[in-house]
Amino acid sequence: MTEFTLDRVFAAQKRIAGIADGTPLVPSALSARLGHELLLKLEIAQPIGAFKLRGAVNAVFGLTGGVAGVTCCSTGNHGRGVAYAARARGLRAVICMSHLTPEAKVAGVCALGAEVRIIGKSQDEAQLEVARLVRDEGLTEVPPFDDPAVIAGQGTIGVELMAARPDLDTILVPLSGGGLAGGVGLAVKTINPRVRVIGISMDRGAAMFASLQAGHPVEVTEVPSLADSLGGGIGLDNRHSFALCRDYLDEVVLVTEDEIYHAMQSIYYEDRIVCEGGCAVSVAALEAGKVTPRGPTATILTGRNIDMGQHAAIISGQDVTLGDLTIKGSAYAP
Repeated sequence: MTEFTLDRVFAAQKRIAGIADGTPLVPSALSARLGHELLLKLEIAQPIGAFKLRGAVNAVFGLTGGVAGVTCCSTGNHGRGVAYAARARGLRAVICMSHLTPEAKVAGVCALGAEVRIIGKSQDEAQLEVARLVRDEGLTEVPPFDDPAVIAGQGTIGVELMAARPDLDTILVPLSGGGLAGGVGLAVKTINPRVRVIGISMDRGAAMFASLQAGHPVEVTEVPSLADSLGGGIGLDNRHSFALCRDYLDEVVLVTEDEIYHAMQSIYYEDRIVCEGGCAVSVAALEAGKVTPRGPTATILTGRNIDMGQHAAIISGQDVTLGDLTIKGSAYAP
């Protein structure tokens, strides 16, 4: 098991206070249909519209000594968080993203004053530019997930969930590189080991799922997905998030693009919330019967920084094309 402890999460909670504060936990209108109370942790209410601000602020504000600037690779929301935190500290920020990153997320990073580098067709290729910036320009890397400070920041969500609802039976966490799932899993399981913590990802290019199945970090092919924020590898030299997910997740569940499409419609029409596909995966798993609620259940609505043209197409039941895959549209039906 990684040496990570809950004390780091409590320290992060103090550091990010006033910048990435606690977010509401609200009941979902989907509860009646699911047969158990479903609660939504609204990380969409963060200043950048995504949970990634927590880890980024904890990491950037924890840097000491002379810092020339910061850099990271990102599918969008982490870059936005690092850009926000760097601007607050008066630091240069260079965010490296692949060509798969939606334009809306690139624009969001630029709007915060960061420099953006679009490199290659995967997170791994974008990471090469991060390594060059660290080596040649002396920037400090703020990893998107496999970093103790970042994980501790994301873990504050788990502390807030347990403080607000100590009676929770299950927490569903969108799963990508494992910074969120690992941090939340550690916090929740340390506070109450009986709570189920389940990671949810898409069924195409789910790197952490494939790595957990293999018993070690593995590479996967990154493909376009409605859950674009869950894309990317976990790094073959992963030091923290893989072990945390292995040790603290009870299960990992995968959902299809069709199931994500319908879940995004459900969240919009039933709860009146605009969200990314990456945070709709938990509702997708519940609606598809891949997770059976046993009692009060919570999930994290991780981000709202979706391309609004794509969102409009989904809620109006139009076809959506993702690379070589076309999701056949359908009007919303509960």
